[in-house]
Amino acid sequence: MTLHPIVKWAGGKTQILEKLKERMPRKFKTYYEPFVGGGALLFAIQPKKFVVNDTNKELIAIFKCLRNPTWFEKMYSLVKEHEKNHSEEYYYQVREMDRKKNYIHLPLYVRAARAIYLNKSCFNGLYRVNSKGYFNVPFNGNLKLNCFDDDNVKALHQYFNIAKPIITSKDFSAACHKAIKGDFVYFDPPYDEPEGKNSFTTYTKCGFGREEQARLARCFKRLDKRGVKVMLSNHNTPYINELYVGYNIQVIEARRAINSKGNCRGKVEEVIITNY
Repeated sequence: MTLHPIVKWAGGKTQILEKLKERMPRKFKTYYEPFVGGGALLFAIQPKKFVVNDTNKELIAIFKCLRNPTWFEKMYSLVKEHEKNHSEEYYYQVREMDRKKNYIHLPLYVRAARAIYLNKSCFNGLYRVNSKGYFNVPFNGNLKLNCFDDDNVKALHQYFNIAKPIITSKDFSAACHKAIKGDFVYFDPPYDEPEGKNSFTTYTKCGFGREEQARLARCFKRLDKRGVKVMLSNHNTPYINELYVGYNIQVIEARRAINSKGNCRGKVEEVIITNY
């Protein structure tokens, strides 16, 4: 069965999946995705063995609930409750939950259901947090709500239980530390932006600037030396091209659908970088 992401995520790869799949290695052992986001490529290729990671703990809560049968059932039921109670006032009540002191102690399935609900009812499906790490996107104004396709989410749950993945929320470098020769790592980090443009990297309160881009390039090179097959997506900027000189850099055209500024959406040039 064809699987699809549960959540809409900034930087999602649904619209360039074929271009990514064309450039993947034909054979590999374990699949690693240290910036998994919505998981579009993961669900498209459905590897038998995989390790996924994201520093956004609310997002990872969803993935962990897909893996755990008890948590999955509770998450599923809570999402349905959110749908029944949906209104503008209810949206802001749910959004305020992460401001409370006990929020981090809530069961994982509660946080996962909240993340799905907010993703489907916030403005433009934009996940954004402020400097304190609080979700701060306004209501999208739509009073009709369907948080997910039932058949798809149940199929995802089944897939996660067959594959038995490793799911983490740590630094990208630590997430692929155990990758060995013959494994495949796909990096889809928050993108670099040309000088003078505002970058959107507030998926977590820490952001992802050029120092992080440089650290990621060093991680890419370490994996390369170990014989790991590596593919990376980013914007086609001089800085990114400079970081990956000597590797296979292919320019593609993509369409950016999510941005806090309407004039920053549209066609953009991206690069797909591989070490093979």
